[in-house]
Amino acid sequence: MSHPTTHEFSQYAEVLAALSDPALVPPPPGPVDGPPGASVAWLRATVARFASGEPHRRRRALVEAELARLTPADVHRAASKADTRGDLRTRVVFGLAAALGLPEPERVAREVGAVADAYFGEDGGPDADLAVARLVALLAPGPLDDAGLEAVASRIGLLVQACAATAALVEAAGDDGVPTARVLRDDPPVRVMRRTAARATRVAGREIAEGDEVALDLVAAQRGHAAPLTFGAPPRVCPGRAHALALAEGLLGRPMTPFARLHHQGKALLLPNAWDYASAAALAAGGFEAVGTTSLGVAAGLGLPDGAAATKEATVGLARRLGRGPFVFSVDAEGGFSDDPAEVAVLARRLYEAGAAGINLEDGRADGTLAPVELHAAKIAAVKEAVPGLFVNARTDTYWLGRDRERTADRLAVYERAGADGVFVPGLSDRAGIAALTAALVTPLNVLYSPAGPGIAELGALGVRRVSLGSLLYREALAGAVTTAAAIRDGGPVRGAALPYADVQALAPGDGSRRRGGDDVDDG
Repeated sequence: MSHPTTHEFSQYAEVLAALSDPALVPPPPGPVDGPPGASVAWLRATVARFASGEPHRRRRALVEAELARLTPADVHRAASKADTRGDLRTRVVFGLAAALGLPEPERVAREVGAVADAYFGEDGGPDADLAVARLVALLAPGPLDDAGLEAVASRIGLLVQACAATAALVEAAGDDGVPTARVLRDDPPVRVMRRTAARATRVAGREIAEGDEVALDLVAAQRGHAAPLTFGAPPRVCPGRAHALALAEGLLGRPMTPFARLHHQGKALLLPNAWDYASAAALAAGGFEAVGTTSLGVAAGLGLPDGAAATKEATVGLARRLGRGPFVFSVDAEGGFSDDPAEVAVLARRLYEAGAAGINLEDGRADGTLAPVELHAAKIAAVKEAVPGLFVNARTDTYWLGRDRERTADRLAVYERAGADGVFVPGLSDRAGIAALTAALVTPLNVLYSPAGPGIAELGALGVRRVSLGSLLYREALAGAVTTAAAIRDGGPVRGAALPYADVQALAPGDGSRRRGGDDVDDG
């Protein structure tokens, strides 16, 4: 009988092909000796990681249900409060266990630490088996049927996998402020994946016999490509990617501002765009948690063209007026009104000091071209270095201008590596394109609302975390003004939905109070 052959794949396309081939499955978990719930072997045989087909789908759904109980922002808050004196892996598990509301998170963290090495294939001995049994008893006291045991195994598996991968991510990021998005692409915490051929198959021109092993070099494959392979790729994209990143950021002591938290709630934030103080205040009074500005509204109100870098001082002036109000706001700053990253950073500082919680920077130019990706990345990095608390939403106009759409994910990956807190792709509205992009991104995706595209709830289900209205409200307001004036002129009916005079008067700030969206941070 011949020994199985080990095939090594290190090219991006090869790795994706291997991950997508149903004939290549995770290595078998091994035989289970002893009763259910009493050994590492039982745990490995009962979780999604080492399963395929229907068992994998069923168990993955259990993990997704666990994660659906909390938002990435919840995980960040819990991790920020974790005891900094313990072992890093213990702190990781404590943060996640506390966020999940599990009993005795300190004890859970210790037991998971005793299980982790054995779970990933190393010999843990009887101590690891005993730790599994104690975890089962702690997380689900009382007798359990097969479905109950499977649910508990999925919960333990989630904690164990967070223990290893997230700890490695935190270690790689260190204390130097390196963006976690850069770590995932340059120094991924999971460096190799392994698969076993359940039947003969052909991948990337190679014949793989039943029983052969496949080793996937994620570090080599990742170089120069957008999607971070550490947290999986279709069809096995990790459902906890956003949670893991929030966990790492919390453990690193990186604060999350109230505005940033709005992008990590597990749903899409609808961000309406204002053009002056009254429109921003009216939107805030209407219950919107934050507002953006529209560069078209600012420019058109001054009789200037949009996107021509002609409204820098007007934009700063608007930010100062908005900063007098009790609402969180982000500023559309076109391309930063300069191609000098240092000048853009100075502008960002002025906007932040005026009260802005975020800035929107676009790579589209007035002549219909795209700025060099390295230049736009330099602007993002300069802003984040100068004003760490300002949420940078990096916009690419590949769809808006109809240029290099196939390079969208690659451009955004560079912007994420530079430190962008979120990315924006106006013009992207098809469901398949959105789903593919969210699978490749590390930071929250922002899209522009399209009446012909998905609604807010569906966009959230596709992974979009911010939906802007752009200049829509401003254009609607202009159209409404003209329509009303024409109706009066022509003797037609007036819609009659105007705000009362007194209500508009009440929008003005009475005491000059300011609420900076970037100061009140969630730091535990």
